[in-house]
Amino acid sequence: MNRDRLTSWLYPTLGFFLLAFSFCILNQELARYNPQDILTSLSQISDRQLACALGFGFLGCLVISSYDVIAFWFLKYSLDIKRILFTTFITYAVSNTTGFTLLIGGGIRYRFYSLWGVPAKHIAKIIALGNITFWLGVLTLTGITFVTNPLEFPNPLNFNLVIIRSIGIVALSLVGIYFYFCCQRKRLKIKHKIFYFPRPNISLAQILLFSLDWALAAAILYCLTPDYLHKSYLDIFDIYLLAMTASIMSNIPGGLGVFETVIIFLLPKTLATPDILGSLLVYRAIRFLLPLTIALILISCFEIRRKWRSH
Repeated sequence: MNRDRLTSWLYPTLGFFLLAFSFCILNQELARYNPQDILTSLSQISDRQLACALGFGFLGCLVISSYDVIAFWFLKYSLDIKRILFTTFITYAVSNTTGFTLLIGGGIRYRFYSLWGVPAKHIAKIIALGNITFWLGVLTLTGITFVTNPLEFPNPLNFNLVIIRSIGIVALSLVGIYFYFCCQRKRLKIKHKIFYFPRPNISLAQILLFSLDWALAAAILYCLTPDYLHKSYLDIFDIYLLAMTASIMSNIPGGLGVFETVIIFLLPKTLATPDILGSLLVYRAIRFLLPLTIALILISCFEIRRKWRSH
């Protein structure tokens, strides 16, 4: 069986099992509670918590709008910065919520950048660089957090800390190999196409921007999570990193169900499940629904203005 056929059924199968497992866990957890308990937990989120979470959410919107700026820098292609920020924000606001980032995000980029005269070959490189940014960021964050602040998993997933740190070292090693190729300005040939590795400073900018994006997202979750003994941002960040990785592997839009399951499983059992779910509902509203709403308004305004000018 070739690699393409293997991945064509492996990822959907993995996503299905993650989804089924998540719904089983959530059903088991929620069976003991009344939906009113979750609604009640929303009222326990203070104005201060909500304000801080909204502040981090706003900063996160600014960060995700900057991803393609690095790509244009790498390509040395000039385009109005406002158009880049506009397109990038809409791309990630929509694709992060709906899933299928490559398909939907690529379509949105092509729609807007092609209108502004960006060649198709450059748009393809921008999409590819965005995917590279994602994996560079995930490997870097996983490596650093697993090595410096490994999370203690509850039973029955009580992994040895040596194994966790080893995974972190492997992840950082892969990033190191990538940087080596960048420093050597290596070329990669795949199916008669040549790909050039970006300069080290561009790769570093990719990692820093991605890390800031996820750090702000974890900060939103940290602000909304109910207080418990020894609560720390680094521990919440570790949990967020694992939950997002599982969500992405599931290929489920927004990681719905999978993300919540991992968070509930890894947070201390002293926290009531309805309180956690209440915080997660507000988190999703700030991290996903609010940017999506803004993006849809911007798209509508853009299309109306474009049609008005054409008439």
